[in-house]
Amino acid sequence: MSTISKPGQAGTLESSDIIITVAPAPPGADIVIELVSPVAKQYGKQIKQAIKEELTELGVADAAVQANDKGALDCTVKARVKTAVERSRA
Repeated sequence: MSTISKPGQAGTLESSDIIITVAPAPPGADIVIELVSPVAKQYGKQIKQAIKEELTELGVADAAVQANDKGALDCTVKARVKTAVERSRA
């Protein structure tokens, strides 16, 4: 597993998008996700699952994630997570 070294962000507050901010977390902290979304009751679990799946695929084990969703599709969520992680490792 690789780590992230600094906060990274990707996305916008436009409709059908999401802002993802990832930050380092202490070893063993796991992935902690804070989600703000008008559709959190209906789709919050799915959005968090998409974020966690992408982080796991990228090899991130410990991270603090803030997500401000405006109705993004899963593919957009995953793309924003990937970009935020890449920026946090740069």
